[in-house]
Amino acid sequence: MTDSIYAKHPDPAKQGVNISKDKYDKMKNTMISIIEDRGEVAFGDLMKLTKEKLKEKFNGSIGWYTTVVKLDLEARGIIERIPEKKPQFLRLTK
Repeated sequence: MTDSIYAKHPDPAKQGVNISKDKYDKMKNTMISIIEDRGEVAFGDLMKLTKEKLKEKFNGSIGWYTTVVKLDLEARGIIERIPEKKPQFLRLTK
Protein backbone atom coordinates (compact mmCIF):
# COMPACT_ATOMS: atom_id res chain seq x y z
CA MET A 1 0.00 0.00 0.00
CA THR A 2 1.36 3.41 -0.93
CA ASP A 3 1.28 6.42 1.34
CA SER A 4 -1.22 9.08 0.38
CA ILE A 5 -1.77 12.73 1.13
CA TYR A 6 -4.98 14.73 1.20
CA ALA A 7 -4.63 17.46 -1.42
CA LYS A 8 -6.76 20.37 -0.22
CA HIS A 9 -8.83 22.75 -2.32
CA PRO A 10 -8.57 26.52 -1.66
CA ASP A 11 -12.37 26.87 -1.85
CA PRO A 12 -13.69 25.54 1.48
CA ALA A 13 -16.95 24.60 -0.23
CA LYS A 14 -15.08 22.11 -2.45
CA GLN A 15 -13.44 18.87 -1.43
CA GLY A 16 -9.86 17.86 -2.05
CA VAL A 17 -8.66 14.41 -3.04
CA ASN A 18 -6.34 11.73 -1.69
CA ILE A 19 -3.35 11.17 -3.97
CA SER A 20 -0.09 9.25 -3.82
CA LYS A 21 2.41 11.05 -1.57
CA ASP A 22 5.24 10.12 -3.94
CA LYS A 23 3.44 11.70 -6.93
CA TYR A 24 2.46 14.71 -4.81
CA ASP A 25 6.06 15.27 -3.71
CA LYS A 26 7.45 14.96 -7.27
CA MET A 27 4.85 17.38 -8.59
CA LYS A 28 5.22 19.85 -5.69
CA ASN A 29 9.01 19.96 -5.91
CA THR A 30 8.95 20.40 -9.69
CA MET A 31 6.33 23.17 -9.57
CA ILE A 32 8.03 25.08 -6.76
CA SER A 33 11.36 24.87 -8.60
CA ILE A 34 9.77 26.32 -11.75
CA ILE A 35 8.11 29.17 -9.84
CA GLU A 36 11.33 29.93 -7.92
CA ASP A 37 13.29 30.11 -11.18
CA ARG A 38 10.77 32.46 -12.84
CA GLY A 39 9.49 34.51 -9.92
CA GLU A 40 5.99 34.28 -11.33
CA VAL A 41 4.49 32.06 -13.99
CA ALA A 42 1.24 31.80 -15.93
CA PHE A 43 -0.65 28.64 -15.02
CA GLY A 44 -0.58 27.46 -18.66
CA ASP A 45 3.20 27.86 -18.74
CA LEU A 46 3.51 26.04 -15.41
CA MET A 47 1.51 23.16 -16.86
CA LYS A 48 3.71 23.04 -19.99
CA LEU A 49 7.00 23.28 -18.09
CA THR A 50 5.92 20.64 -15.57
CA LYS A 51 5.03 18.25 -18.40
CA GLU A 52 8.42 18.85 -20.03
CA LYS A 53 10.33 18.17 -16.81
CA LEU A 54 8.35 15.09 -15.75
CA LYS A 55 7.27 13.45 -19.02
CA GLU A 56 9.70 10.53 -18.71
CA LYS A 57 9.60 10.31 -14.89
CA PHE A 58 5.90 10.38 -14.02
CA ASN A 59 3.25 7.70 -14.25
CA GLY A 60 -0.17 9.37 -14.48
CA SER A 61 -1.89 12.39 -15.96
CA ILE A 62 0.59 15.21 -15.47
CA GLY A 63 -2.08 17.79 -16.31
CA TRP A 64 -4.49 16.47 -13.67
CA TYR A 65 -1.81 16.21 -10.98
CA THR A 66 -0.49 19.70 -11.81
CA THR A 67 -3.96 21.14 -11.26
CA VAL A 68 -4.61 19.20 -8.04
CA VAL A 69 -1.22 20.03 -6.50
CA LYS A 70 -1.46 23.70 -7.58
CA LEU A 71 -4.81 23.99 -5.78
CA ASP A 72 -3.36 22.29 -2.70
CA LEU A 73 -0.35 24.62 -2.64
CA GLU A 74 -2.75 27.57 -2.82
CA ALA A 75 -4.86 26.14 0.01
CA ARG A 76 -1.73 25.69 2.16
CA GLY A 77 -0.54 29.24 1.44
CA ILE A 78 2.66 28.13 -0.34
CA ILE A 79 1.74 29.77 -3.64
CA GLU A 80 -0.78 32.44 -4.53
CA ARG A 81 -2.57 33.77 -7.56
CA ILE A 82 -1.44 37.23 -8.55
CA PRO A 83 -4.51 39.47 -8.32
CA GLU A 84 -5.65 41.40 -11.38
CA LYS A 85 -3.36 39.43 -13.70
CA LYS A 86 -4.87 37.53 -16.61
CA PRO A 87 -4.36 34.76 -17.51
CA GLN A 88 -3.90 33.27 -14.06
CA PHE A 89 -0.37 33.91 -12.78
CA LEU A 90 1.17 32.29 -9.73
CA ARG A 91 4.03 33.14 -7.36
CA LEU A 92 5.43 31.82 -4.12
CA THR A 93 4.15 33.52 -1.00
CA LYS A 94 6.75 35.42 0.98
